Amino acid sequence: MTDRPTPPFRADHVGSLLRPQAVAEARAQGLTGAELKAIEDAEIPALIAMQEDVGLKAVTDGEARRAFWHYDFMGMLTNYEIEEDQGEGFSFQGVKTPGVFPAVNGPLDFPEDHPMLDHFRFVAEHSTVCPKISIPGPSCLHFRLDPARVRHKPYEDLEVLFADITRTYQKAVTAFHAAGCRYLQMDDIFFAYLCDPKHRAEKEKAGLDPDWLIGKYAEMMRNAIADRPTDMVIGMHMCRGNFQSTHAATGAYDLAAEAIFSTGVDIFFMEYDTDRAGGLEPLRLLPRGKQRVMPGFITTKSAELETVDWVKSKIEEASKYADIDQLGIAPQCGFASTEHGNAITPDDQRRKLELVVRCAEEIWGEV
Repeated sequence: MTDRPTPPFRADHVGSLLRPQAVAEARAQGLTGAELKAIEDAEIPALIAMQEDVGLKAVTDGEARRAFWHYDFMGMLTNYEIEEDQGEGFSFQGVKTPGVFPAVNGPLDFPEDHPMLDHFRFVAEHSTVCPKISIPGPSCLHFRLDPARVRHKPYEDLEVLFADITRTYQKAVTAFHAAGCRYLQMDDIFFAYLCDPKHRAEKEKAGLDPDWLIGKYAEMMRNAIADRPTDMVIGMHMCRGNFQSTHAATGAYDLAAEAIFSTGVDIFFMEYDTDRAGGLEPLRLLPRGKQRVMPGFITTKSAELETVDWVKSKIEEASKYADIDQLGIAPQCGFASTEHGNAITPDDQRRKLELVVRCAEEIWGEV
């Protein structure tokens, strides 16, 4: 893999793509195990080829093997379970997710045979550019966790829980590097949620200081990646929810920006497609150096295609707060954070990715 392009890139994307029709139909029919895997193996190379065809230098499997962007990975950890209940799950704008909820039944750990290691290897084997995998970040193991579903008594002490989450992610970073991964992205969206007055109030009602949580989440990420090998690049995506083209939170990054940029992450994917994300002023806190922000001005929630000139104007605005050499461009989120997908078509999806590449070429002269 030494002859492949290495990140950071000027053009990139968060990771998830609309599920291929054959995969969606197989899941709808209830196929699992080897039967489902055979269909996924047959369809994912076309997703990889599409990303390469539009000119991206980093490609993923589109998260086509997952039902959710986070629950699948989390449910494959030792003693972390995703439990199904009757009824509805978490609220988004006018809709609710299916009734699945995280639970902890014993000491957390990252198993040596975590299936997503093979998911990454498959992308590497079928790609000629840089293979990337997106996984949920450390905060995801806590934010949605109902204390009633924490059945491992030592974890009643959050400091103990957070320490084990950190250790679990340290092992994950080591394992993905050993599998050949040099570009690992962690989706830590709950930094943005904790800038939302509604979500802050919910945490306060539960007896948690949202600002303390922001600090602890940053600490977990920082410690999880601190000892990563020098040839491994870490990305982090943040948004305010992405389920069937809807959102779950609103609020500017200001309350969390200092903590976000203290994590030691190399590349920050930051949602900026609507006023719900607030202004670009928090980018002024990006440390000078090699770190990069990918402002997500291009939306994945609708088919309407932004123009190159408009994106250029937004990057120019962002460059008032962060050095343009520390900026790139990516869509604001994935195209299908869950298997349900957003309200767009595969052709819409491709046009958005083509726009990302074209904007990078025109602004920086490179992808």
